[in-house]
Amino acid sequence: MDLSDLIDVPAIMPAVKANSKKQLLQLLSERASAITGIPEREIFDTVLQRERLGSTGVGNGIAIPHGKLAGVDRITGVFARLDTPVDFEALDDEPVDLVFLLLAPEGAGADHLKALSRIARVLREGETVAKVRGTRDASAIRELLSDTQDSKAA
Repeated sequence: MDLSDLIDVPAIMPAVKANSKKQLLQLLSERASAITGIPEREIFDTVLQRERLGSTGVGNGIAIPHGKLAGVDRITGVFARLDTPVDFEALDDEPVDLVFLLLAPEGAGADHLKALSRIARVLREGETVAKVRGTRDASAIRELLSDTQDSKAA
C-alpha cells in the first residue's frame, strides 16, 4: 500500500497554525470534511473519541490520529505540517509537528491496520521526515511521503 493511494494534494496542509491539540484536530476534521463530504463535527467527534482512549502521538514529533466512520467509502488521509509544534500528549512527551489523520470505513478491518502501519513506517524514515519538515509545498510533501525507500522495495 502506497501513501499516494491515501492522500491527494488537496489533503495536504503544509503550514498549519494551531495552538492546541484540539484546535489541530478541528482543522484536520474541517479539511477531511471538505474531501469526504462527511460533516466536520462527525469526523472531529470520532477522532476525539479515539484520542480519549490514548494519544495517537507516536513520538518523534509525529501523530497519527485515526477513526472509522460509516460514511467513508475508502481509506482517506489528511496530512498537516505545523509551523509550531503543539502538545499532543505523545508517548515521548515531545510536541507534534507532523500529523497524518486517517479515516476508514467502519468495515475496513485489516486494511485500516495496514494503512496505519504503512504511515508509521514512512514517518519513521529520518531522511523523509527531515525533508517534509523542510518544505511548505503540498505537492512536494505528497511526493516525499509517496516516494520512500520502503515503497520502492514493495
